[in-house]
Amino acid sequence: MTGKGLFITGTDTGVGKTFVTSLIVKALKEKGIDVGVMKPVETGCRIKNGILKPSDALFLKKIADIDDNLDIINPYRFKEPVTPSAAARKNNRQIKLSKIRDCYKKLASRHDFIVVEGAGGLLVPLNSKETIADLIKLLKLPVIIVAASRLGAINHTLLTVRCAKQLGIKIHGIIFNNITEQKKSSPRLKPSGTGLMNMEEVKRFTDAPIIGEIPFAKRHL
Repeated sequence: MTGKGLFITGTDTGVGKTFVTSLIVKALKEKGIDVGVMKPVETGCRIKNGILKPSDALFLKKIADIDDNLDIINPYRFKEPVTPSAAARKNNRQIKLSKIRDCYKKLASRHDFIVVEGAGGLLVPLNSKETIADLIKLLKLPVIIVAASRLGAINHTLLTVRCAKQLGIKIHGIIFNNITEQKKSSPRLKPSGTGLMNMEEVKRFTDAPIIGEIPFAKRHL
């Protein structure tokens, strides 16, 4: 199967993957591209009227303005805010990559391009043997790596890049995302100063393309 989309992964959880994914979807739609979205696994779902509500998947579905079945966009969802493998085990379920692949194929048959958002980073376990990286390889999609623009981002980003390359995963680019507002009163750093230094340092150690930095905004993370 030849991929016709992107997989959005992170250097960690809470780096703003959903927000970045929504911006990518909007940009593609503005270019007139028919975009589908997918959030294969979502944990930490709230319960409303006895039904699990995957907020990230619902948000992306709304942004993409599509009528695809939510169970195809998000085939696995769990209440527990833990890693997917642990959440599935607690609910006596098993996350099957073949099921996710089948859902992806259905979406790919309906849209020109699919943007898939992962859970956490590359090595987040999906079951007892397979990780997010295994899913990316199965779908044959290039990745965009989202890193939080903060202290620690350099190490996390370079680890993710090295892991992707060792596993044969194509890196489309890296996006640094400001998830907290920087203090403008800092005598040493201008706004976005940390992000600029992060990007400069990452460039020194990898040839992976750096797409840029997203400024802080009050948004859905």
